[in-house]
Amino acid sequence: MDDEQRYRAVRSRDSRFDGVFYTAVRTTGIYCRPSCPAVTPRRENVRFYRTAAAAQESGFRACKRCRPDTVPGSPEWNVRADVVGRAIRLIHDGAVDRGGVGSLAETLGYSDRQLNRLLTQEVGAGPLALARAERTHTARVLVETTDMPMADVAFASGFSSVRQFNETIRAVFDRSPTEMRAARRRTTAPPTSGIVLRLPYRGAIDLAGMLSFLGDRAVPGVEEYSDDTYRRTLRLPHGPGVVALSAGSDHVLCRLWLTDPSDLTSAVRRCRSLLDLDADPDAVAEALGPDPVLGPVLRRRPGVRAPGHVDPAELAVRAVLGQQVSVRAARTLAGRLVSRHGEPLGAGLDGLFPGLTHTFASPEALTDADPAGMSIPVSRGRALTRVAGAIASGRVDLGPGCDRDEAEHRLLELPGIGPWTAGYVRMRGLGDPDVFLETDLGVRQALERKGSAPTKAWSPWRSYATHLLWASLGLPEEEGSG
Repeated sequence: MDDEQRYRAVRSRDSRFDGVFYTAVRTTGIYCRPSCPAVTPRRENVRFYRTAAAAQESGFRACKRCRPDTVPGSPEWNVRADVVGRAIRLIHDGAVDRGGVGSLAETLGYSDRQLNRLLTQEVGAGPLALARAERTHTARVLVETTDMPMADVAFASGFSSVRQFNETIRAVFDRSPTEMRAARRRTTAPPTSGIVLRLPYRGAIDLAGMLSFLGDRAVPGVEEYSDDTYRRTLRLPHGPGVVALSAGSDHVLCRLWLTDPSDLTSAVRRCRSLLDLDADPDAVAEALGPDPVLGPVLRRRPGVRAPGHVDPAELAVRAVLGQQVSVRAARTLAGRLVSRHGEPLGAGLDGLFPGLTHTFASPEALTDADPAGMSIPVSRGRALTRVAGAIASGRVDLGPGCDRDEAEHRLLELPGIGPWTAGYVRMRGLGDPDVFLETDLGVRQALERKGSAPTKAWSPWRSYATHLLWASLGLPEEEGSG
């Protein structure tokens, strides 16, 4: 888009572009989302930014009316596989707060200066500014949804001092943290409700179908699905957590219980990836809607997403377990693996929900596990421990900033890992929107029933095409839907 197209989107208050770009008004010093209901400013007074961080770096503060820091993320960062896209995904996961810019640059194979130059040229802000924007959003959530002392909020959000926290919050939101907490909405939620968040998304969403998809695959002890709510345990950088996800009026209601509040940014990023909340369903519908095979399914399931996962390493192990078996059998096998090798939830989380007792077995715990004791063929058990060992050693990188091509190539090098398993991990674990599982049994059955074949026109949304084909069969139980 050029600036004239962006301004037309602002004049029409088009919410499809919320999070794709931000509009800043020179005369007021405020930046907004494109759909802000305020009076449209004159064109000569408007500047456009790719990120909220870039607007903040230019001295603009967030609009109190449209709250631009709460919009969905840009779908661009899920599609792009270059260093900028990988860097953005890592920053959203809290990589800068955990290891600094130097660690982020080293992970990506660049120098600090090169990375800063690339990000500044592309999105108008360097890694520190992008991380600062993430910190301010996390801080706002903790200030407005918890009763944590302000000093604890500051350090949990990633700020190095209370003074820096206070100055940044006032600069971005034009209010002190104390004023923000005083103005928050009063709720009657009990203390046991955890941190309550509203996760935004753009366009239509088939949330019921997605939660059901996850519920059908829920591993005993780690996940459960009941009363239209999906719950699961999380293995986070500073300790375990629990999340409950359900439908709100125009958002996903997310409740989080964390061992360490500093994991909030990572937990939210993983939940958004799990539900594909940064997707652009209009772009998917535009590409797949006219298709004679996928169009009818899309019209029955508008807003279909491509569910991801909170932990790609877990998904890789589960994909191996699910080879050649039904979804129900794969759940049983994964549950046994959890009971033997999973880590029990610690105090404060254990007993929160009776069905959630463990985090999924870590790659380190499975590396030396006995393949003969996994209730699966020994050859598949060996493939499982090889995958776990490769992830634990770093030979296979499945992190948010990984190179997807390299990760798939490394997986295929491992004995017992074929194209379906590697592709399934790439599609759901790494959030690649353009993976087609052509060898999948359910996909083949759907295409045979339609008397059709995949086409290049489905790209770059072939992951969505795969889910639509599964949906056309009622989410089959055979291998490949697991």
